[in-house]
Amino acid sequence: MLQGHGLKRFSDCLGVTSRPAALLAAVVPLLLVAGMALAQAPLPEPAAPAEPVIGTALLPRDLSPWGMFKNADVVVQAVLVGLVFASVVTWTIWLAKSIELIAARRRVRAALAALAGVRTSAEGAERITDPGGEVGRLLAAAGAELQLSAGGVDRDGVKERVASRLERMEAGYGRRIMRGTGVLATIGATAPFVGLFGTVWGIMNSFIGISKSQTTNLAVVAPGIAEALLATALGLAAAIPAVVIYNMFARSIAAYRALLGDASAEVLRLVSRDLDRPAAAPAPSTRRPTPLSAVE
Repeated sequence: MLQGHGLKRFSDCLGVTSRPAALLAAVVPLLLVAGMALAQAPLPEPAAPAEPVIGTALLPRDLSPWGMFKNADVVVQAVLVGLVFASVVTWTIWLAKSIELIAARRRVRAALAALAGVRTSAEGAERITDPGGEVGRLLAAAGAELQLSAGGVDRDGVKERVASRLERMEAGYGRRIMRGTGVLATIGATAPFVGLFGTVWGIMNSFIGISKSQTTNLAVVAPGIAEALLATALGLAAAIPAVVIYNMFARSIAAYRALLGDASAEVLRLVSRDLDRPAAAPAPSTRRPTPLSAVE
């Protein structure tokens, strides 16, 4: 009696009768709704497989310049060797040409100082301490032209011939002092492009390595790109000093040629004075003049 009364109260609370069919009709929809909710809930995603380790033990770890050079491709290594050689040539030319220019400018300045206040070409030849220098050879060439033109009555013609000889010798000295500077211009113009070629080649090999390893891991990509960029760095390291040194030599050579122009003008003035004083002119020089081919 008590159990039947309790079941009846429970059924009344559920809003259904105490019959089993009515109870099932009330519970089954609840079960269906709970099942659909569970079915729509997102399933936990499976754990991603661990990325395979591809030759990590064989990857180059030494990223110093020498280590990158040893691990670089053969073409990149050839580019790097060529750029290092170009850099050595640049600094060698800088050292040799600097010494040559300093010595040449000192010789010309000393000769110009010796010619200050000189009245005749013979006196100037005696005062010059370096007869084999540029100004000494200019004086010898002027004396040789005076000797060849001895007995002429046209003084203006003699002056023109002396001026022509001095001008050609001056041009020859200018060409001689410029030897080697063309190499600097070539290195400065081509070294960046040679380095860029090595960079492009190295990056191509890096992409090929990425495709073969089928991974974009930075440890795989970084060494090849670093080796490629090393070529560009060396190209700039070879080109920038070459351009700077070439411009410096261009200014120094211009100053040297200006000094030669002053010396040539001074020698021409001495010749003009000799021609204006034929009675006081010295005897013709017996020293063999320097040919123009030796100057050039």
